[in-house]
This record gives sequence, C-alpha cells and structure tokens, in this order.
Amino acid sequence: MNLSSDQILWVFIDVLVLVVSVAFHEFGHALIAYKLGDDTPKRQGRVTLNPIAHIDPIGTLLLPFVGGVHAATSGMGGGGFGWGKPVQHNPRNYRRNISMGLGRILVSVAGPSMNLVLAVVFAVLLKVLLATGAIELYNADHSNYGLALRILVFAVGTNFLLMFFNLLPIPPLDGGHIAEYFVPYRHRDKWDNIARFGPFIVLAVALIPQLSQVFLVPAGWCTSHLFSLLGIL
Repeated sequence: MNLSSDQILWVFIDVLVLVVSVAFHEFGHALIAYKLGDDTPKRQGRVTLNPIAHIDPIGTLLLPFVGGVHAATSGMGGGGFGWGKPVQHNPRNYRRNISMGLGRILVSVAGPSMNLVLAVVFAVLLKVLLATGAIELYNADHSNYGLALRILVFAVGTNFLLMFFNLLPIPPLDGGHIAEYFVPYRHRDKWDNIARFGPFIVLAVALIPQLSQVFLVPAGWCTSHLFSLLGIL
C-alpha cells in the first residue's frame, strides 16, 4: 500500500471533518432532549460540542480511517463511513406538555438539522473567505483548487450526506425513529421484526454504490445548488 502525502493528508482530513460533523449531530440530539426536560444527556456530559464526548472509537475513528485509506488506494475518492456514540434519552422525562411521540420526533430531527446548519455555515464561510481574498480559488500555479477551498467544499458535502443518510426511514437511523411514530399500533409487531434487520440494511445502503445513490444524489444536488445560490465555484 503506497499512499502519497496528499492521500494521507486527505485520509486525516476526512476523519477530522467526520468527527466535527458527528459532534454537531449528536449535540443536536442531546440539546433538544435536555430542552424538552430530560436531563439524561446533561448528566452523561453529552450537551456539549466537545467531539470527545461524542466519539465512538470504532464508528467515528477506526472505520472512517480504514474506509478513507481504501478509498484513496482504490482511487474511488470520497471518505469512510462512520457514526457517533448514540445519545441516550428517556422520553418519560419530557415536560408534561410534550407527548413522548412528539418528543422523540423532535430529538430525532435535531441531529440531521444540525448537519444542515453546519453545511450552510461552511458554505457561507467559504463565500466570505473567497470574497475577502483570504483564500484563492486555485493554487498559486493554477493547477488545482486550493486546499482550504477543497476542505470546505468537502465539509459541506459531508454534512449534506450525513443529513440525508440519517433521515432514511430505516431503524436505527433518525429517520427510522421518525417513521416508527407513524406506524399504526396494529402493525408495530411487524415494524419491530423489520427493525431487527435495520443495522444490516443500513450497512448495505452505505456500502453498496447502487443503493447509496438514495442519499448521494440529493446530497450532491443540495451542495451544488447551495454553492450556486451563494455564487461559489
């Protein structure tokens, strides 16, 4: 395995961007659960943007690193697949004016919403840096896009990917929790049977290129249209 210095750099950038994005995602879950009256995330130290509180050693570090190396050596581009430490919360602790079902939906939506916010923040930051001349569109020799620009573009795309991926109606993803709320009680047993295979379905969607288009296409569309709206690239 021979990786160039640029490829090694991008493996670490991929992991770093994922760590930051996952931290914002899980912070969103924790913050909304806490605001709804459940102090479980607060007691567990999850109502913070400190990435250390949200890192899963395997899901946030090891697998993304291995996936990034594989992508670099195979010439596929992109980065590794990963996840953060799930936020534990107890719907029974929600305030009385919030039903447990509605609370679950709000907490579930909060994670992907934070990725949307972060994508917009990175895009606006890129616009400001380009407009002020703090970074240039191309390298000094005009042979390639500048590193800072490439990182910010990658960060925007990564957060849109995380948003759409987590909104897929597959347990245990956030979209699965939201979908469960709308399943009639008479069909909950069937839903629970399907949910047992949820993790395997998630892995298939993430790792099989033909299935990953389900979230890759809308993520790419949002990234390109956001840049177009801001007049970037």
